[in-house]
Amino acid sequence: MKKTTQKVLLLFALIAVMSVALCGCAGDKNEAGSSITVGIPQDLEDSLDPHKVAAAGTREVLFNIFDGLVKVDPNGDYYPALCSKYEISDDALTYTFTLRKGVKFHDGTLVTPEDVKYSIDRCSVAVGDAPLVAAYSNVKSTSIDDDKFIVTLNEPDTEFLAYMTTAIIPEDNPEPDTNPIGAGPYKFESRSPQENFVIKKFDDYYDDEHEAHIETVIFKVVGNMDTVAMELQSGAIDLLPRIPLSQAELLDDNFTVLEGTMNLVQALYLNNAFKPFDDPRVRQALCYAADPAEVMQFVSDGKGTEIGSSVFPAFGKYYMSELNDTYNTDIEKAKALLADAGYPDGFEFDITVPSNYTQHVETAQVLADEFAKIGVKANIKLIEWDSWLSDVYSKRQFESTVIGVDASSLTAASLLQRFVSTDSKNFINYNNADYDVAFANARAALNDAEKTKYYKECERILSEDAANVYIQDLPEFVAINNKYTGYEFYPLYIQDMAKLRLAE
Repeated sequence: MKKTTQKVLLLFALIAVMSVALCGCAGDKNEAGSSITVGIPQDLEDSLDPHKVAAAGTREVLFNIFDGLVKVDPNGDYYPALCSKYEISDDALTYTFTLRKGVKFHDGTLVTPEDVKYSIDRCSVAVGDAPLVAAYSNVKSTSIDDDKFIVTLNEPDTEFLAYMTTAIIPEDNPEPDTNPIGAGPYKFESRSPQENFVIKKFDDYYDDEHEAHIETVIFKVVGNMDTVAMELQSGAIDLLPRIPLSQAELLDDNFTVLEGTMNLVQALYLNNAFKPFDDPRVRQALCYAADPAEVMQFVSDGKGTEIGSSVFPAFGKYYMSELNDTYNTDIEKAKALLADAGYPDGFEFDITVPSNYTQHVETAQVLADEFAKIGVKANIKLIEWDSWLSDVYSKRQFESTVIGVDASSLTAASLLQRFVSTDSKNFINYNNADYDVAFANARAALNDAEKTKYYKECERILSEDAANVYIQDLPEFVAINNKYTGYEFYPLYIQDMAKLRLAE
C-alpha cells in the first residue's frame, strides 16, 4: 500500500512537472530559441553609426536597434519612446521632452539626459556645409533641466517633432561605426560583411507594448534576386521584403505574399549640372517620351501608383495626383523640344543603376526603349550598390540614375529639402531660385494651410521644370513563411521585426 501511494505521488509530481514545462514552452513559444532569416538585397553600409547612414536599406535594419525620443507607428503617428511625454510651445520654437527613467542601453548602462543631449547635438554639428540632420540647422540650443530635455529653435518649425526619431546613443561608445549600441527592442549581435547581419532580442527593453517576440533575426544578403523563390522554399530565407513579382508567383502554399507600397519616389534622376540636362527643354523632352504606365506594366504587372513629383501617396494632403498629367506621353512634342534645344538628332547618355535592385534595372530598360523613339540613346550601366552610394550619391559622378528616394520622416521637408540648391543631399545638383524661396516659405509657415500651399508649390516647380523623369511609387510584395505572423507595412521605409511572432 505504501509503495502504491508513493507511485501515485510520483505520478502526480511528474504530471505537475510536465504541465509546468508545457506551459512554459507555450508561454515562451515566441521567445526562447526562435529565429527568422530575412533576405535583404544589399549589405549594410560600412558604418553602422545611425547618425551617418545614407542608404534606406541600412536605416530600415537599424530601426530595430535604435530608439529616439519619439518613434513612428504603422499608421504614421509619432508616439513617445525614450521620452514619456513631450510639449510644443505655441510659437513652435521650444520642444520639451520629459525623459523616461530607468531605460537601459544594450550595454546595460542607463540612458541619461547627457546621452540625449550628446546625440542631438552630434547631429547638429556641421559636416562640410550642413549638419548630419538637415533640420537641425534650425537648432539654436539644447539644454537639460532635471529629467527634461529642451530644444530651442532659431525659427518656428511645427514639423520638428518628426526629427526627434533621431537615434539616441551612449556618449561613451568609442566605436559607433562597428559596434552599434542603442536602446531599441533588438541589440546588435554580429556581422559578416556581404553575408549577414544578426540582431537579438533585448530582454531589458523598456516598452512592453513594443517589445520583440522573435529572439534572433538574421538579415541575410541575397546575391541574386532572380533565384530568391528557391531560397525561400529551401528554408534559407523565411521572409523577403520587396520580392520581385515574378519570383513571388513561384512560391507554394507554405508562403503568404503581402502587398503594400515601397513608399518612395522612383524616377530617372537627372544630374542637372551635366549637359544636356542643364537645359530644361531636354529634361522635358525625356518626360514627354516616358510612359509611366508602360513601365509599371513591365516592372510590376501594372501595380503601384504613378507620381508626377517628389512626394508619394503616403504623405496624404501633400501628394498631388494632378501632377501626373504634367507630361502625358507625346513623342512629337518631345522631338520638337529636343530640336529647339539644339539636339534635332538626339544625343547619348548613361543611366547608372545599382544592379541588386531588379525593379530599377527593369525600369531603366523600358525607359531606354522609350527614349529611342525620340532619337536618344540611353546606355544602361550596372554598378554595385556600394559604388552607387559612393560615386552617384556622394560624389555626384553620374549622368542619370534610376533609384527610389525615400523619406526619413513623415514631413514633406524630408522629401523636398534635398532639392534646395545649397543642400548637401542635393545629389542631382538642382538649382532653381523660385524653388528655394518656396521651400523657405514652407518651412517658416506656422499655419498648416499656408505650409501645405508652399510645399505644393515646390512640387509643382519640380514637375514643371522637369527636375527628374518621375515614374511611380513601387508596390512592395513581401513573401513570408506561414510559420510567422504579424508583419506590418509602414508609411516609411521600415522593417519592424518586433512586430513578428511565431504563428499559432
